[in-house]
Amino acid sequence: MIRNFDQTDRRMLKFPAVHPCEAISPETLLNSLISLSQNICNYQSKLFSTQRKNARQTIRQIGLLLLFFEETRDLRLALTDSVVLCFSELHHAFQKVQFLLEDCTREGAKLWILIKCQVVSTQFRALIRAIATALDVLPLGLIDVGVEVKELVELAGKQARNAKVEVDPEDERALQQVFSVLDHFEKGIEPDSSFMKRVLDHLEIRNWNDCNKEIKFLEEQIDLQHSDCDGREAPFLSSLLGLMNYCRGVIFETWNHRSNKSDARHSIEALSCINAEDFRCPISLELMTDPVTVSTGQTYDRSSIQRWLKAGNMTCPKTGERMTSPELVPNTTLRKLIRQFCTDVGVCASSSGGQSRDIARTISPGSPAAAEEMKFLSRFLARRLVFGSSEQKTKAAYEIRFLAKSNIFNRSCLIEAGTILPLINLLSSSSEHHAQEIAISALLKLSKHTSGKKEIVESGGLKPILAVLQRGLSLEAKQMAAAIIFYLASVKPYRKLIGETPEVVPTLVELIKDGTTCGKENVVVAIFGLLLHSGNHQRVISSGTIPLLMDIFSSSDNDELIADSLAVLAAIAESVDGTLAILQTSALSTIPRILRSSASRAAREYIVTVLLSLCKNGGAEAISILAKDHSLMSSLYVLLTDGSSYGSSKARALMKLLHKFHETSSSGRIASVVPCERPVHVW
Repeated sequence: MIRNFDQTDRRMLKFPAVHPCEAISPETLLNSLISLSQNICNYQSKLFSTQRKNARQTIRQIGLLLLFFEETRDLRLALTDSVVLCFSELHHAFQKVQFLLEDCTREGAKLWILIKCQVVSTQFRALIRAIATALDVLPLGLIDVGVEVKELVELAGKQARNAKVEVDPEDERALQQVFSVLDHFEKGIEPDSSFMKRVLDHLEIRNWNDCNKEIKFLEEQIDLQHSDCDGREAPFLSSLLGLMNYCRGVIFETWNHRSNKSDARHSIEALSCINAEDFRCPISLELMTDPVTVSTGQTYDRSSIQRWLKAGNMTCPKTGERMTSPELVPNTTLRKLIRQFCTDVGVCASSSGGQSRDIARTISPGSPAAAEEMKFLSRFLARRLVFGSSEQKTKAAYEIRFLAKSNIFNRSCLIEAGTILPLINLLSSSSEHHAQEIAISALLKLSKHTSGKKEIVESGGLKPILAVLQRGLSLEAKQMAAAIIFYLASVKPYRKLIGETPEVVPTLVELIKDGTTCGKENVVVAIFGLLLHSGNHQRVISSGTIPLLMDIFSSSDNDELIADSLAVLAAIAESVDGTLAILQTSALSTIPRILRSSASRAAREYIVTVLLSLCKNGGAEAISILAKDHSLMSSLYVLLTDGSSYGSSKARALMKLLHKFHETSSSGRIASVVPCERPVHVW
């Protein structure tokens, strides 16, 4: 009878209560009322940082009614229609009470409930009035319970009628302090931290972790606002988010980085048991970015199922059942799980476009107050990195890592405040692996910004980063250093500079052997970035990169890693020397097999690019081997119809070469099929 709602399925201060159906049996209704009442009474032991008085008196009244409901059930009394009707109204009100109590005690929502204190008080008032109304019309005389129990019901009704539901004066005072602090920030004035400390004490936000929970909640609310295309509250939420970021960085000195790392490790262990294939859309075969569930219970990516429906199909693509409704229900739990899986395990979702749009929102600050809060915080962290103790410096780097992770404006503020040079110094001086990991991770986030790349190189950061790449205190630090190399290599002059450092490419290649899946991706894309400078091609080839890439093709089941590795192979194959090195491996037998089996369009297109280069640079001998693979042509036809314009053109060119080979092979003019700069022996 009671509907269970996960917090991810219900928005804050929204109460999707339903009236019990008319055909419900009195016994079922009564049992459900008792269960609801017990759930509500359990909130007596939970923390209410605000709305304490309103919550207590609501719980107390429902506790009195619980005794009445239990005695009615125990006596097995027959209930008249009028009693059932009143119980139904109480049931509807109790559902909303439970939702409201959930919101008031929700983890991370303390500040937001304070901001909404007037709205919340109004909801308590309305629900208490609804309970009073239902009790006023309850024919208590028709229910044969004890006198004491009837007196309790009458007492509950009287209390509900006379209840004074209003905003607690302490809540009101804390609310005004929040507005005062935001006003100071908006005017470019850094407020006295004691004002905010009083608010945090009132809300019982006691430590760094409590503050971080508030930040995560506010970030979720902003995302929901934008996903609904309703940004009315987004600027104010951004101001609150900036305020809590400021509090986390400035007010809370003590932090527990080890517990956070442990949580992440446990998350990875749990997620490692999940098959990534379960996250793929049955239609597109790509990782879902916006999973939705249809009426048959199957889940698809929204864009894929919408195209299916627009084509006039009303059957479920996976089961073949007819869909009773075209309604698409967002599967928010699965969406969050996919995002966490991609982040923690290193599987890159095909949602890069959507993620890019999300982070594009952060180019500008969400509000004037948020902008000033971030500037003040950035300057504070820069000072800490220079003048703080060892622990304070590491904590400042940790804050920078958080702030710069997915916010472009934050990155620009942190760079302008001068955090990069002290981060480089921290990187060079770190003797503990966790401090080195945090410093290199912070630099990685800042290296994504255009000015961050320039600042790192001009501040002499390349040498310390390369030192971590070679001799980092942990594998994680080395892999993050490789990722920074990739971002730096996106700047044309830096590719040459990095490649000319003798140890760089061999060190990257070594990490392919030992790295995790995510780490290998970092290394592979870093090598790809360096290959954009032609002078680095021979260095990559001579370092033994190609055999390791071939090992990835045979041993990895990660589509993104395979696609990135194929991109590197395609870049290497552009030169004759690269072709020679590739043909000395089993590439001509291995790569066409991947073309047949891969679900990734990007991987298939890179494969065709590789094969086309091998044919052009390898001559007739390479073409003859591919021509013997009769399944290759059908794979090329698929890419011709389903591929991008680039992939289709490459597939068409390769098909043309193969057709020409078949036409000329009988006439003995094989050597004229394709020009070759030098003869290449195919192993």
